[in-house]
Amino acid sequence: MTNALAQWFADNLGGVISAELIIFLVSMIPLLELRGGLVVASLLHVDMWKAIPICIVGNLIPVPFILLLIIQIFGLMKKTKVFRSLVEKLESKAMGKSEQIQRYEFWGLVLFVGIPLPGTGAWTGSLIAALLGVKNKKAVPAIFLGLIMATVIMCVISYGILGKVW
Repeated sequence: MTNALAQWFADNLGGVISAELIIFLVSMIPLLELRGGLVVASLLHVDMWKAIPICIVGNLIPVPFILLLIIQIFGLMKKTKVFRSLVEKLESKAMGKSEQIQRYEFWGLVLFVGIPLPGTGAWTGSLIAALLGVKNKKAVPAIFLGLIMATVIMCVISYGILGKVW
């Protein structure tokens, strides 16, 4: 699904806005994040060394907001009939993936963010860290390290393996 969405962004926005802005925005979107940003960068033939910092910054921008504010935002949303079930579903889904983080805390969070699988990444890692009450001084470096790990993996896939396909 991530590749299909990344392909859509490349096909429909390429030429309309700059490739750099596209990969920056894609890297900020949940589900796509850095993984999608690097795939789109490869599809748009953006140099890997130029794409890496753009994707990392784009993916990191939401992290402090999630870590600092999501508990309060979810609390407010749960008070409304309209959003209560959505928030409960998001919390349940995130906590369903939290076993690894609870068991290994710092390194569990690094691996959760760093291994680019569906449903993992900086967004979900930040949400789980906030819901588990992981201290920010531990969560932020773990998320950043995980993001670096995901960057290396996705560069190999996007520019190495897939780069030869496109």
